[in-house]
Amino acid sequence: MAQTVTECLAAGTDSVNLIDGIKAGSWDVEGMEQSEINEMVQRNVDHLELILEYAPVDSDDDTPDVKGAADSKKTTHVAAIATGKKYITDNS
Repeated sequence: MAQTVTECLAAGTDSVNLIDGIKAGSWDVEGMEQSEINEMVQRNVDHLELILEYAPVDSDDDTPDVKGAADSKKTTHVAAIATGKKYITDNS
């Protein structure tokens, strides 16, 4: 059974929470160098960007069309990407 757009976006929730938590200072990064934190944030930004690009390549492809889904479904993911990129820029 193919995944739905909602299921794909749910798979990115951990990345959203990590990015938002690091920005808020509530994510445990004790003992990590800033470069390691930035790398972790970047991996999660990359993960979210990948999820937002999911789209079927043809009518036989059962990949969910996350890319074509309503923007309102992707708001938190798009915001977390922007937050993550700004965090890395501000902390480089």
